Amino acid sequence: MERLHDIPLPDFSVDDPASSDGIVLQGLTKTFQDRKVLDGLDFTINRGETVVIIGRSGEGKSVLLKHIVRLLTPEMGHVWIDGEEITDMGKRNLFEVRKRFGMLFQGAALFDSLTICENVGLGLKWQGGLSEEEIHERACTCLAQVGLSQVEDKLPSQLSGGMKKRAGLARAIAMQPDYILYDEPTTGLDPITSDAINDLILQLQSELNVTSIVVTHDMASAFKVADRLAMISTGKIIYAASVDETRDTDHPMVRQFIDGSAQGPLDVF
Repeated sequence: MERLHDIPLPDFSVDDPASSDGIVLQGLTKTFQDRKVLDGLDFTINRGETVVIIGRSGEGKSVLLKHIVRLLTPEMGHVWIDGEEITDMGKRNLFEVRKRFGMLFQGAALFDSLTICENVGLGLKWQGGLSEEEIHERACTCLAQVGLSQVEDKLPSQLSGGMKKRAGLARAIAMQPDYILYDEPTTGLDPITSDAINDLILQLQSELNVTSIVVTHDMASAFKVADRLAMISTGKIIYAASVDETRDTDHPMVRQFIDGSAQGPLDVF
């Protein structure tokens, strides 16, 4: 049986990240409790594409997202956003970079004590520069974009799981971002609601021309929304290819993950 060390890793190195559009990750390394979660990871995400990152639980998918917006700082390596390195960037400049990102958290991460409208407009309020009326108007517009008109005065507890996800997505697009990060957008949802979220991801990518990075275990979702799929294992991106190539791949690890098989080079436990 083939193991990872027997399979050649793809080369994602970039000669001049300072002149590159999109996101360039170079040699990212991160350790938690003596476990190396990211191990010299290289990868590039091009402007305007939707990249879906797959991999087993605990392989570092969410950790990778947090490095992209520097919620976590690598022990080694670099993160470049449209030619600008953010790894050691100061707080003021980093705040400006983060304004270009929206993020849909796994549990939507809505504040229970705030109305849906207040949740959606929270980032705009922190950013400053808009009146309360302008914030309310944009929040309502974003809620309408995700199919949630007339819920702005409700509390999160009054919404279903799928509606909370859409409200979280409305908050993510309220800042009019260039990039949207999705952390398990269909987790905990029934298949019909999951597909509605997939359609929404595609709709927003088309309407807003954003670059999307989606972390998911849901292969139906992955194949529907992705331009490219990448797999993370042992702290590295071990595979990246188009949807059509991935459907037919004979890469042993990717094939095992897609098929959901206990038999293969990926350890069961």
